[in-house]
Amino acid sequence: MKKIFPLSAPNHQPPRVIEQIKCELRKYLKRERKKSLPEGVDFWDFECKIGRDQATPEAKHVEELIPAIDEAVAQNASAIYVEILSKPGYRKTKGDPLLKKSAED
Repeated sequence: MKKIFPLSAPNHQPPRVIEQIKCELRKYLKRERKKSLPEGVDFWDFECKIGRDQATPEAKHVEELIPAIDEAVAQNASAIYVEILSKPGYRKTKGDPLLKKSAED
């Protein structure tokens, strides 16, 4: 998803527009997470970027999207650019730290 969201609409109150944007992002993430996983993949991971315009987006974690929108509203931005791309995610194995140290020696 690559989209520019205007933070104001002529027939809607600004707080409702912000909530609509947040709701749309949450629904998109939920829909993407429900898709079947390819073989060998543990979960869907997301590359997220957010910014005032398409030229200057910052990379953010999924959990930082909603606070970033609130920050843009506090800075009186007229629109916000959001880019969310799904990618396969793999869990990292937690090894025994003692085994790792002995293997390095």
